[in-house]
Amino acid sequence: MIVLRRKEFDILSFLAEHPGWVYTKEQIYVSIWRDEHPVNVDNAVTCQIKQLRKKLGNNPKGTPYIETVWGVGYKFSHGMK
Repeated sequence: MIVLRRKEFDILSFLAEHPGWVYTKEQIYVSIWRDEHPVNVDNAVTCQIKQLRKKLGNNPKGTPYIETVWGVGYKFSHGMK
């Protein structure tokens, strides 16, 4: 069993809705933090993604479920193709 905190779950759900789609940190932040006061967007998203990766491990292809698209953002990859 994997125990996720609320923000971790929200980010995973957001990314997994459209596997393969790439989202910027700003898009993730706006969708997840909604009405909360702005904080360091880069740090907030990066820390949550790091924790998610630790908890989820790798997909069947051996790559992280949440992949970094260098210079753009993140995408969910279930590894089933």
